[in-house]
Parts: sequence; C-alpha cells; structure tokens
Amino acid sequence: MLKYRWLFLFSLLLLSFQQEPPSGWIRINLLGYKPGGVKVAVWCSKQDGQLSGFQLIDNQSSAVVFEGKSGKAYGAYGPFKQSYRLDFSAFTKPGNYKLRAGSAESPVFTIGDDVYKNSADFGLQYMRQQRSGYNPFLKDSCHTDDGYTMYGPMPDSTHLDVSGGWHDATDYLQYSMTSANATYHLLAAYRDFPAVFGDLHLANGMPGSNNIPDVFDEARWGLDWLLKMHPQPDWLFNQLADDRDHIGFRLPTNDKANYGKGKERPIYFVTGEPQGLSKYRNRTTGTSSTAGKFSSAFALGFQLFEQQDKSYANLLKQRAFSAYAFGLRKPGNTQTACYLSPYFYEEDNWVDDMELAAAQVYAMSKDKKYLEASFRYAEQEKQTPWLGKDTANHYQWYPFINVGHYELAKVADEKVRKQVIKFYRDGIESVWKKAKHNAFFRGVPFIWCSNNLQASFAIQCYWYRELSGDNTYEALEQATFDWLLGCNPWGTSMVIGLPANGDYPDDPHSSLNFLHGYQTLGSLVDGPVYGSIFKQQRGVRIVRGDEYAEFQSDLVVYHDDYADYATNEPTMDGTASMIYLLAAKENENPGLKKKP
Repeated sequence: MLKYRWLFLFSLLLLSFQQEPPSGWIRINLLGYKPGGVKVAVWCSKQDGQLSGFQLIDNQSSAVVFEGKSGKAYGAYGPFKQSYRLDFSAFTKPGNYKLRAGSAESPVFTIGDDVYKNSADFGLQYMRQQRSGYNPFLKDSCHTDDGYTMYGPMPDSTHLDVSGGWHDATDYLQYSMTSANATYHLLAAYRDFPAVFGDLHLANGMPGSNNIPDVFDEARWGLDWLLKMHPQPDWLFNQLADDRDHIGFRLPTNDKANYGKGKERPIYFVTGEPQGLSKYRNRTTGTSSTAGKFSSAFALGFQLFEQQDKSYANLLKQRAFSAYAFGLRKPGNTQTACYLSPYFYEEDNWVDDMELAAAQVYAMSKDKKYLEASFRYAEQEKQTPWLGKDTANHYQWYPFINVGHYELAKVADEKVRKQVIKFYRDGIESVWKKAKHNAFFRGVPFIWCSNNLQASFAIQCYWYRELSGDNTYEALEQATFDWLLGCNPWGTSMVIGLPANGDYPDDPHSSLNFLHGYQTLGSLVDGPVYGSIFKQQRGVRIVRGDEYAEFQSDLVVYHDDYADYATNEPTMDGTASMIYLLAAKENENPGLKKKP
C-alpha cells in the first residue's frame, strides 16, 4: 500500500511540474502583426520543462481573449534549453495585446492592418544620412574631391569626378556592387509598392515636397553616382576608396584618411583581374558581377523614368546596354580591393547578376536574345549557393538572393516561368530543412551581415508566394521577417528606431552616434554572428557592458555595443533590402490603394 501511495504522490508532483512551466521569455515581432496573417511568438526558457498552453490578453481590459495550446516542444536553441512556438494566427481582432505563458509575459504589441505603415519610408532616413557629396543630415558636403583612377586604361591618378552616392556603412568606402544593388531595390520598391511611399523630402534630401516619392528621389541619387562610375561605354569602376579609410570615428565632413593625394580618394577600374595596391590581393576572375549590377539598375531606371524624364531615361538606356556588354568582356566575378587588412567583399558568383541584367534589358528593349540569355544564366545557378549552408565567406554569394529569377519569371513563357519558380522553391526548401528544427524557424547562417541574408531570404519567400500562389512557406516567411523585428533570442529589433517604443539598438558602431549622439534611425544593423566569428574578428570587443549577456551562447552572439562592428554596424545595402521588405509587408494592407 505504501508503494502505491508514493506512486500517487510522485504523479501529483509530476502533474504539478507540468502545470507550472519553468520561467522563460516570450519573443514577438515588436512592430506587430496583420489580422489575417501568420501570428506566432516564441517562448523560450533556460530550464528544462514543458509548456502546455498560453493566453492572449487584451492590454486595455486585461481580459483573456484567446487561449492556445503550445504544441510541439522544439528543445534547445542557442542559450535556451527549451522552446515552443505560440501560434495565435486564428485570432484576428485588431487591438493591443500581450501574451502570457506560465510566468512569462510578452511586451505589448499591436494587431492591425496598418502596423507596418510608414516603416519603409522610415528606412529612407538612413539612406539620406549615408549620402556622400551633399549630406542633408549634416547639412554640409563631404568627399567632393573624389577621385583619382587606378588600374584603368587612362594613366593612374587621372582625376575623375565621382562625388555623390552613399557611404557603405560607418566607414566611408563606396562600392559599386552594394550601391547598384541598393539602387535596384529602391527602384523595385517604388515600382512594386508605390502607394506606401510619401513625399516629404526634396531631391537633395532636405525637408519639402517635390511631387516625387522620396524613395524615387533616393534611387535617383544612386543612379546618378552609378552613371559617374560608368561615364562612357568602355569605362567602368568598381569602388571608391579602400580600407585606408579605417582610422577611427570621425564625421564624413572631417575625413582625414590619407590616400596620398590630398582629399582625393582612389577609384578602382573593373579589369577582371585580381587587384590590391599593397600585399593583400582579391580573387577577381572577370567583369560580369559588377557590370551586371550596373546594367540591371540602369535598365529598370529607364523603364521608370521613361515617362518622366526622357533625356535622363535615354542615358540610362545607353548605359544599360554598355554595362551589359562590359559584363561579357570577361565572364567572372569582381571582388572589392583592400590595402591594410585581408577583409574585402569576396563575391564569387556572377551569373545571377547577368541573369537579372538580361531580364531587365529584355524588359527595356523587347529583344528576345536577352530573354534567352537570362534563362541560360538562370540554369547555371538555380539556387543562390548559401541557401541551406552553415557558412560562407564575407559577401561571397552577393546579393544574397537571385533577383533575376523573379524578373525572369514575370516576362518568360509559362514553361520557363514554372522552371524558375521551382528554382526558388528548391532554395527555400533547402533552408526549411534546417529551419524547421528550431522554434524561431531560423535557417540562415550566422555569418557576418547575417541580417542582410535574413532580409533577402524573406524577400525570396515573398516573391515565391507572389509568383506561385503557394502558401506552403508562409510561416517560414513570416518567421524570417519576425526575427528582424524582435522574435529572436535577444528580443530586440534589428532596425534602429523601429518600433519607437520597442527594444532596438541604441549604441551602434557609428561615428555619428559615438561622437555626437546622432542616431542612425531606419538602419538595419549587421546582426548576430557565430560565437567563433566574433572571437576571431580583429579589433572587435565589448566596451559598455553586455545587456544581452544571459542570451549569448557558443552558437551565436549579438551585442548592442559601438565597439562590436561585427554585429552592430548599420549597412547601407542591408537597409535598402529591408526597405523593400517593409514596403512589401505594408502593401499587404487590404485597405491600401494598390497600383492599378
């Protein structure tokens, strides 16, 4: 009898343990959720245990408005020993709510059609802040003496006016590859989602209205600089300045970096051969990757400017053709050049860039030879190589997403369209095979600039859904998006200032912030990296304490500290991708007037 009594007591203890889950945290999309969309939070704990259910609570009345079961236990991830996905997609009433699971409560969040309203425009603040030449944020000009040529057919140190464009990140280097990709994303955002953008700034970035959406003004700023970097059919330049720039925090208007020619900075010509003015040399093999990016931006620009500025559009058309021809000079990839250290953008692929260029030149010219070429390139790289992988070199598979597949699928016949859509699906599936085993549905590797990959993958999921009508990966798409806005182990948004009342980086690796307290609002920071990468980076450290210390792990770290350039530096091209993604999400508002 005693034995059964002990068994009964043990059963009660076990039941009690199951009913009282261990303490934990609830991670959410801090910006909120659409009523009809996928709505999932993640509960995570540093203790073992089980979670049976959760509650959704109206923040005003404190009433429980929805109860759900926790479902599958996903187990350990990063610093956590247990995790669950809390799915409340079935609840659709707009309002302000919080989630409760055991003793854990989430921050208050919103469910509503307009939760992403103005978020894409918000990101444009950072693009304007990154302007070289005239900088509207500082109300002053910088780098107006650029630059002198290297490696070109002209004598070295020939002066060429290439002032303008955007600084790449906190450093003041300017790369054609990232600038052309950013320009393309801004143009595509305007083309695809014009209704979400406002007109609160002039062409020079200052406050005002010029009857042109701000995103289109910003895209033209990028196009204008690209035209300077491709000033004639047989001249194409890959980068402005190099890592001699890395001399510490200072404003761009007070740049003391020394390149040997006063205030001029070097401009590297696209030769298709390895380059490096010191002991470090890149592994360039050809001209196609950079030239293809130029061509696609110019071709899309022509299509959008044709009815507004015919003279400008015709120049873009000419340069779209000449840049495409430049890409055929020597098929292969062009990498950026370094001088002081072995860190450079190691882009190894190029057929994706030529695929996109060919698709856009076809859309511009209706010459079918470009359509045929686009599909030939598509077949050579059906999936962007990092998809489904655990690691990659820095910017090795840039721009992290095959944009050409999307554009080709829109103009190709039904047979080719189906093949290209399958290329997207296969790439997504390779990520899903990894993502489905953790509660955050994280399948993107934690390499340097992981947030850029995360945003790009979310866009690929969106494009696949738009092209195919298949919602199979909708939960993965939303989880990828949610991660960037707070549903991650640290519970922080990765976009500075978004949402205004949420947790977001406030100590970024930024001269503007470090020296003067100016915030880089709207910017997407680099994002979390493998713990092993953080330990290996030169000069990276934590200075002001780690507010997320209890959420770090050997797997992955993220630090909101100005001295951690590996995880907390804003990037211009990542922000441009995020602007497109936010515009796509905002555009799904059923009450928004869509493009006819």
